[in-house]
Amino acid sequence: MKVIKLIWESLRFALQALRSNLTRTILSLLGVTVGIFSIIVVFTLVDSLEKNIKSSFNFLGNNVMTIDKFSYSSDEAEYPWWKYFRRPNNTYLEYTFLRDNLRNASATTIFADANTTVQHGSNSFSGSNLKGVALTYKDVYDVPLGSGRFFTELEISSARNVVIIGTKIASTLFPNQEPLGKEMKIRGQKFFVIGLFEEEGEALFDFPSKDEACMIPYGAFSKIYNVGRYGMGPSIAMKGKEDDTGLIALENEVTGLLRARRGLKPTQDNDFSLNKSEFIMNAIGSIFDVISGAGWVIGGFSILVGGFGIANIMFVSVKERTNIIGIQKSLGAKNYFILYQFLFEAMFLSLIGGITGIILVYLITFIPLGTLVLTLSIKNIILGLGVSSLIGIVSGIVPAVLAARLDPVEAIRST
Repeated sequence: MKVIKLIWESLRFALQALRSNLTRTILSLLGVTVGIFSIIVVFTLVDSLEKNIKSSFNFLGNNVMTIDKFSYSSDEAEYPWWKYFRRPNNTYLEYTFLRDNLRNASATTIFADANTTVQHGSNSFSGSNLKGVALTYKDVYDVPLGSGRFFTELEISSARNVVIIGTKIASTLFPNQEPLGKEMKIRGQKFFVIGLFEEEGEALFDFPSKDEACMIPYGAFSKIYNVGRYGMGPSIAMKGKEDDTGLIALENEVTGLLRARRGLKPTQDNDFSLNKSEFIMNAIGSIFDVISGAGWVIGGFSILVGGFGIANIMFVSVKERTNIIGIQKSLGAKNYFILYQFLFEAMFLSLIGGITGIILVYLITFIPLGTLVLTLSIKNIILGLGVSSLIGIVSGIVPAVLAARLDPVEAIRST
């Protein structure tokens, strides 16, 4: 209890010293404020930007692997597009073969994409992303519907001309109208609207958005586009099971089945690519790791300056209070009592500066930056407080030790 009481007294002395030199306190914490602000604002920007970019890739799915001609990444110095271009397209028969034989996939689907213009009366929407899908598409990818419904098994199997559209297309083709049940044209053919995608809003980058998308049955897509071995190449996608093996077992199984299906010899390379959404996510993460490192460098210099400022103030404070330290020690004050006074003072200076910097970052999050939404995370708040506390300890430990080791007689005699 005595030790706790002495520590509490040290705390009071530190706070009293800060209040008695308010101007010096404010000036000394400015350096830490700028440093913590620099680091946390960079990390907040990086985290928010990374989150926004990764959300733009949500259309790739989670724990999903696709079979395509082209690869998302390549180990070669120059991307060998000419080699991928010569590969055969996927076919619907290959999809049904994999769907019926895969054991490590929770769901398998096929889809094809094209950009087209859709119409209703005199209204038209150019550049719509038209996607033809199988019934199992909703089992592999999320299909967020704002209203209406997904395709039925009968509509898919009979290739009915029904369509699900995005909010931008709905507002363009059917202004001030309810689009469900209405008729629209895709490449001259009539389609009936049965569903409306949930609004996504603007993305940071120009990736396919559900707001500008149309989805129709795969068979209906095949009636208006040449899809298959000698036409447009569809993608086959598989969702891995939620277990420890994840996509690893699925990748090995797909490779073996598809090589056997295509009659590839053991010495021949794969004539297909297995692409995972993790490839892109990992690449994005690596880029932002570099940016975060740059943030540490930028903020580190500011923190260093702030730390030197606090250390300088603490040396001055020890010099000014040498006589008081001598009196305290002559009255029986322990070394750790003196040490804690100055260490707490340095920590308070640094923490107040850190908290001020974090508050400034929080205020910045209210500034509108278009589609980028800034969010100050708990992780960054803890990081800011932790760094500022560490700077306070490092900056104040030497002056505090010097103050604790002062000879009481010499200290009292000092002027």
